Amino acid sequence: MAKKLNQWLIVVSLIALQPSCSSFSLNPFSTGGQEQSRMPKNAISYDCDEGKQFYVRMLNNGNDAWLIYPDHEVNLTKSTDDSNRFTSGGITLLINGDATTLNDGEKIAYTGCKSSVNKLI
Repeated sequence: MAKKLNQWLIVVSLIALQPSCSSFSLNPFSTGGQEQSRMPKNAISYDCDEGKQFYVRMLNNGNDAWLIYPDHEVNLTKSTDDSNRFTSGGITLLINGDATTLNDGEKIAYTGCKSSVNKLI
């Protein structure tokens, strides 16, 4: 009799745990949901020549461009002489439609950059 009672308690316990197990994954590599977008929120993606990419988030009524690299971020301020040029130190972003360029000093040059908005039109 005790054996049947133990079996019955096990079955009841498993049934009671079933709803909580439906959201539990035993796969340690699973994220548990859909893949998250890699594009930062409220940013424009720029795809450039040579497979390079960066993101820009416009701030301060378009007077600042927040440049988002994969490993760091930089605030660029609008140049007073050109409404499409944003700079900070040696970094220059020139937004020019499908010919947007980004120069990060001497070492990095992004050319032929197209925004995700331009790719949809």
